Amino acid sequence: MSAEVAQTRPLPAALLGGCAALLGLGLVAFALGLGTDAATTWRAFHVNYLYFGSIAQAGIVLASIFVIVGARWPGPVRRIAEGLGAWVPVTLVLGLIGLLGRDHIYPWIHEPLPHKALWLNVPRMVIMDVTILVVLAVLTLMFLRTSLRPTLLTLAESGEGFGASMAKRWTANWRGDEAEQAASASRLRVLAPVICLAYAFGWTVIAFDQVMSLTPTWFSNLFGAFFAWGGVLSAVSVTTLLAVLHRNQPGMSGHITTDRLHDLGKMIFAFSIFWMYLFFAQYLVIWYGNLPEETQFFQARLGSEFLQGTWYWDGWWDRVTGSPYAVVTLFAWVCIWVIPFWFLLGQRPKKTWWFVSTVASISAIGFWVERNVLIWPSLVPEDTWSWLGFVQVGIALGFLGAFALVFLLFTRVFPGLAVPKA
Repeated sequence: MSAEVAQTRPLPAALLGGCAALLGLGLVAFALGLGTDAATTWRAFHVNYLYFGSIAQAGIVLASIFVIVGARWPGPVRRIAEGLGAWVPVTLVLGLIGLLGRDHIYPWIHEPLPHKALWLNVPRMVIMDVTILVVLAVLTLMFLRTSLRPTLLTLAESGEGFGASMAKRWTANWRGDEAEQAASASRLRVLAPVICLAYAFGWTVIAFDQVMSLTPTWFSNLFGAFFAWGGVLSAVSVTTLLAVLHRNQPGMSGHITTDRLHDLGKMIFAFSIFWMYLFFAQYLVIWYGNLPEETQFFQARLGSEFLQGTWYWDGWWDRVTGSPYAVVTLFAWVCIWVIPFWFLLGQRPKKTWWFVSTVASISAIGFWVERNVLIWPSLVPEDTWSWLGFVQVGIALGFLGAFALVFLLFTRVFPGLAVPKA
């Protein structure tokens, strides 16, 4: 990687105010929800904690992938992906808070399954999942410090405020630009594969514990990989959107090129295909096995239309609309795979900033719907719109505001959005 320098930039007052307003709305919705419908409130909290947590951790995974393969094309795009990782320590805190609502989320607490008691018990889940979140938070902070240290000397010497004080701590015992870049690159080559493996294992376990166990009689070995890969694709989509939004920012102008957008578009296109492959590989085995303990998960989300014995045209739409969550599930599928696949087939769509960012936004929204579809049908199987309402949407907007606020603070005050030296 070429020499970079952290660019101190002021916080945009309007955007900062918007994030604070969304965060305030989320806190109000959460407080009101606890007083009126605690179960719905904690379930909405759970969905958004998992959605934003997986995006943040996968942002660091994406940056790690760039390091592992020695990619030179990302340039400042890697720094945007790293900026998502500023939320990872927040995920740990939110995970601990979410344990307070466990009685409203995990049905096996009140209706334990004796043959799964060794795994589905609160002490084991808390110890293992919290340990995973702690390890990932520590690895993320190590990665960020190692990656950003070579860019922070100017900020440490001439900056002011919290960012400068942090930069001084992170640049202690400076050894010179070339030595620092070499040491950073060497250490990142060790950290990057460790982080990827920790994410793959850790979020697989979290998916088993905090999503799959909500239907405790259902199981799929592939579900963890499917869930974790959804986080990676979400992170690529969010990174693409943020790259487009930063294309005219001071210090970034001219660096978010059409070639880089093309490469990001190719990643969304290819990663969505692999997401679809994982989904179909999981679905196909369950479909031809046609065992009730396996098909129940899909029937709750897709209805009988996609099970054996109903693959015929006559009355197919009635079977789809007759299932509470089928239309919502298909909507998520269209957003995550159909639109990215067909709309990003050619080169020009991938190189057109407004087009590729629109597809990226649709994909990110689709994954938020998908995370809801993975959770709510297990807990409220008959209510199609259980995942929508003032409390649910308010909490989601609060998470969005907080996530954007953390990204802004990290990339503007610290800052983490380093760009090539002039």
